[in-house]
Amino acid sequence: MNWQDVAQALFGADHAIRQNGLFLHGTGQLDGQPITVLGTTGHAPIGVQLALQQARVVLDTIAQQPGRPILLLIDTQGQQLRRRDELLGINRAMAHLGMAIDLARRQGHRVLGLVYDQALSGGFITSGLIADACYALPEAEIRVMRIPAMARVTKLPEAMLEQLAQANPVFAPGVDNYVAMGGVRSLWRADAAGALAPTLRAALADTPVRDVRAADGAARGGRRLAADVIAQVLQAP
Repeated sequence: MNWQDVAQALFGADHAIRQNGLFLHGTGQLDGQPITVLGTTGHAPIGVQLALQQARVVLDTIAQQPGRPILLLIDTQGQQLRRRDELLGINRAMAHLGMAIDLARRQGHRVLGLVYDQALSGGFITSGLIADACYALPEAEIRVMRIPAMARVTKLPEAMLEQLAQANPVFAPGVDNYVAMGGVRSLWRADAAGALAPTLRAALADTPVRDVRAADGAARGGRRLAADVIAQVLQAP
């Protein structure tokens, strides 16, 4: 689904979202309430410029519209793999974006992520995974690493990783596996009229402000040990 269709499903004609290159920014109206919208399109690689553009919108919202909800529309192939961005400090720019989103949450802004197309690697980690909660459309694609790349990094045979992926969501790409692990809170499905506004409305009302991903992963069987390990660390002297 392209971003225009997503915006229509979320807000109808009541939005002022604009595309500037691969960067999306603007506002939408839900039940008369303005929502800051930002994100990317075209499977955007997140480089220094895109990271700073998104962070600027978040910081401007904090300064100028206290408490306004923020919606991140996510479609990215991950970080920009280019010498120029490495020399300019892409790691610091992406960290700045993540810290801006975290600051918004701490200042009382409800921040939601929606993967509407593709979410890969660092471009996803520093956006949707730092929001209060991340949601996805059923047709979205989410992964950190393809199994062939995972095999090269871990030095394990692809056949072994393919077998592990059948039973363990941690090894498998796909939006359903991220739901099972708790990284994606739920899938947003349009209603009979094709609208996503009801799911956005429910998420703004019901999304917890504390991080419950590990607990969700344990309850769903996708991450069986993370919640217990976190609890033990918190209890350690």
